[in-house]
Amino acid sequence: ADAEELKDTRNAQLTTFVMSLMVLDAVERLGIEPSFCAGHSLGEYTALVATGALRFDDGLRLVAERSTAMHEAGIAQPGTMAAVLGLDDEQVEVACRLADADVWVANFNAPGQVVIAGSLEGVAKATEQAKALGAKRVMSLPVSGAFHTPYMSSARNRLRDAIASAQPRDTEVPVISNVDALAHDHGSEWASLLSAQLSSPVRWKHCLLALSELGVRGFIELGPGGVLTGMAKRTIADAKTISVATPDDLDALIEWMKSFSATAQPLATPSHEGEHLFAIERLVVSPAAGVFAKEMSIENNSPIDVGHVLGHVGETEVRSPFAGMLQNFIAVDGERVTAHQPIAWLRSH
Repeated sequence: ADAEELKDTRNAQLTTFVMSLMVLDAVERLGIEPSFCAGHSLGEYTALVATGALRFDDGLRLVAERSTAMHEAGIAQPGTMAAVLGLDDEQVEVACRLADADVWVANFNAPGQVVIAGSLEGVAKATEQAKALGAKRVMSLPVSGAFHTPYMSSARNRLRDAIASAQPRDTEVPVISNVDALAHDHGSEWASLLSAQLSSPVRWKHCLLALSELGVRGFIELGPGGVLTGMAKRTIADAKTISVATPDDLDALIEWMKSFSATAQPLATPSHEGEHLFAIERLVVSPAAGVFAKEMSIENNSPIDVGHVLGHVGETEVRSPFAGMLQNFIAVDGERVTAHQPIAWLRSH
């Protein structure tokens, strides 16, 4: 999709949700368990799937409903958003009041990073007020509505009923809500929390501070962007962070987990079944075209870790991006293979 298509919130939300869950699926297979979860705006749906409150198919349906409701609300009351850099929260709220128009704080992202939203006129006036108060920069955001403001009230009512019908379950670990920056683990609370989020500011900075007060020091960001990692660093001085956007980042995640604490225990196997995107069978494919040379020390039913070398294609190592038990080699030693041709079949732990 091009930038214009992704500007449509219906496309952007579904794309981001699915990509984040693809990364979640890969991370879960490493046996990494969170102590707490939180998600920024749309990310709360990923967090609820990660903690077992929502099934993947329910999450996908709710994100589609959410994005459509927000799109229609944006058509009914056109609006926009802008990021204000270099002012504290109170100064940005003052700028919105001085604008004397429809404009509100939509995201408290991090110290010195606040997003405003409202009517085109309101955001323009608040932008001028923010600059007068000393803002370093105000940037318009490529969005199709004034999200997390009263302009989304019609979407809020519609979404509440859809979430309630999904009957969210109690979470495996607490999830910090954008609306109140408090930890929640009862499934019955999420219909009101998720719907309220549409027309209320995202208190992300407060969520991060709440996690810090709960003793969290390590933050793993899942999905595209890497923006939340930067926010955590700005908000919590001693935060240790890593962003995992694609399966290529898994090796770095494993090393990060190893170095996180000198007394860290080996990675634990998840204590719940979870909700996975894929079946438990995985294929390892060739990274290049050439002649495949099998690693002879590996036998069927051998345990395979992420990054395990299964052989070579020419000079290129064939590394498994997944953990599991080797079921069989699909390519035979000495076979000429093409790029992306299946090499081996794994069954996840």
